[in-house]
Order: sequence, then C-alpha cells, then structure tokens
Amino acid sequence: MLKQLYDWMMDKAAHRHAIWWLAAISFIESSFFPIPPDVMLIPMVIAAPTRWWRIALICTISSVIGGYLGYAIGYFAMDSIGMAILGAFHLQDKFQALKPIIDEWGVWFIIIKGMTPIPYKLVTITAGAFDFDLTKFTFASIIARGMRFFMVAALLWKFGLPIRSFVETRLKLVTTVFVVALIGGFFLVKLL
Repeated sequence: MLKQLYDWMMDKAAHRHAIWWLAAISFIESSFFPIPPDVMLIPMVIAAPTRWWRIALICTISSVIGGYLGYAIGYFAMDSIGMAILGAFHLQDKFQALKPIIDEWGVWFIIIKGMTPIPYKLVTITAGAFDFDLTKFTFASIIARGMRFFMVAALLWKFGLPIRSFVETRLKLVTTVFVVALIGGFFLVKLL
C-alpha cells in the first residue's frame, strides 16, 4: 500500500496543479498521512529549480497549518482518533514517554523532531494531548518545518539532480547533522 501511495504522490508531483497537491499532502501528513511531502517536494524542485523558494514556502505553511489538525486531534480526541493514528504508525509506546520531555523541552522537542523524518504527526498529536502552549507550538513548528523543507529545497536548487539520490536516501542523516550543527551554534553563541 505504501508503494502505491508513493507512486500516486510521484504522479501528482508532475501534475499541472502539483503545487496544490503538495500543499494538500503537506497538510495531511502533519496529522495522519504516512508519506512525507518530501516525495513531492524533491521532484518539483528538480523540475523547477528557480521556484525552489516558493515550493518550500508552500510546503512549510501547509505543514504548519496541518499541524493544527494534529494538535486538535490530540487535544480533543486523543483516546479515540489520536491513539488510532499513533497505533497505525506503531508509536503508542512512545506517546506516554514524551510527557516529561514535552514539559521540560517543549519548543526544542518540536523544533528538533519537526525537522527530522520522525513522523511529525507524533509531535503534533502529542503536543495537543499534553495541552502544550499553542503559541509556542506555532513558533516551533514554523522553525522546524521551515528549516526542514527549505534545507532540502536549497540543496536541490544548488546541486540539482546529483544531490537527489543523496537527499532521498540520507534525509535522516542530513537533518540530524543540521540539527546538531544548529544546537552547537546556539551553545557557542551562549558561551561567547
């Protein structure tokens, strides 16, 4: 089934209304859809490299807005819909363990997890379930999703097709290195 969804998304990436499909996929991926929008973002930037900034911006905005749906699921329907979604992704065990992390590191948790290929729906649903501050959630989501999608789009714009397979196969590595560098930069600034 995932292969069929992947193929369907690749087909939509070449559609004349691809930007709207990207917005829709980015929106639903933030709460329940299993495949990240990168599957569409990557071929769209390769096909139109001069529009990389616009494509990343639409992907980011749609993902953040979709995050509100995930937040609402966690806040209003955690026991029914939220647990069903987390169960479908085998994330139920991780849910309760996140409460102390959200309480202590909320914004940083959302930024770091929102940038990585870890399912963003876990972040959005959990934030809602634990009644995390919506303003902080919005701020962290904009930073996390923006950095993620703009980084991928910028790499593709700068290096083109040769970087595509590297990004597709090593997205987790790329985002992890970026997050470590970002956090290290914050610590250096704090020390100076």
